[in-house]
Amino acid sequence: MASLHFLSLLEQPRERLKAIVDRAGELKARWKEGHRDPLLAGRVLALLFEKPSLRTRVSFETAMAQLGGSSLFLGKEVGWGEREAVADFAQVLSQYVDAIVFRTRSHRRLVELAQHCSVPVINGLSNLAHPCQALADLFTIRELFGTFEGVKLVFVGDGNNVARSLAVGCAAFGVEFVLAGPPAYQFSARFLESLRRTYPEARCAQTDDPHAAVRGAQIVYTDVWTSMGQEDQAQQRRAAFAAYQVNRQLMQEAGPQARFMHCLPAHRGEEVTDEVIDGPASVVVHQAANRLHLQKGLLVWLLENRE
Repeated sequence: MASLHFLSLLEQPRERLKAIVDRAGELKARWKEGHRDPLLAGRVLALLFEKPSLRTRVSFETAMAQLGGSSLFLGKEVGWGEREAVADFAQVLSQYVDAIVFRTRSHRRLVELAQHCSVPVINGLSNLAHPCQALADLFTIRELFGTFEGVKLVFVGDGNNVARSLAVGCAAFGVEFVLAGPPAYQFSARFLESLRRTYPEARCAQTDDPHAAVRGAQIVYTDVWTSMGQEDQAQQRRAAFAAYQVNRQLMQEAGPQARFMHCLPAHRGEEVTDEVIDGPASVVVHQAANRLHLQKGLLVWLLENRE
């Protein structure tokens, strides 16, 4: 029987995304009341990580613990991609665990792993997408405003994996999305074609003018200018994004209703100032906390609805 993988938001039906967010909301409400229902008792989650992590690793491990299950962190010692063929590794690992979170440098490796796994594979981050982050962010936005209707999210900076996933998530939930960044770092035509093919009604735009973009925004979002694996481009990127820092002036142009989001970790003093990330408009801690609750909703939904 086929597994139910979670590799990219573009591959997920809108109804499934809504169901996962709703499940996360139900579980968070139970958690706030002091309940930690063992919905995944006896289930085991494997965490296969090629990149360092705080939020993704700890939120998934904590989610499994609170749901009555357990998790295994798998690093280089398991010989992933070195000692044995991907097919052998995936098929054997699938005999031991109920789901796998893979945090990888290459989306291609993620797809290859999923093709050979008989249990759900979750994208914990790849160079192409970060679906768990984006869905947790949308869950947070709904908590903040009570609705997705009339919400505008402006992502200031690089059209990276987080921005791509957010653009898709916003399209799925009816949120207006604007990417404000240098032309050379904006979304590719291929990505935009895929997005509009899936969501023809999507309100997705991009511009090189962050000041015009943020006016009237409910959410001003940014991420590091140089991601893991791009260190050799750091100097070039600092120069390219110098005019795209989220600072007090930019937040003032957005308006008093605007909230600031960042997926973290942040390079303070580069893409965002201390004044903004530590200021009253910042919801970065709330946002990070919701990774736990969204992960719980995702795990429960996947394992309860596994084909």
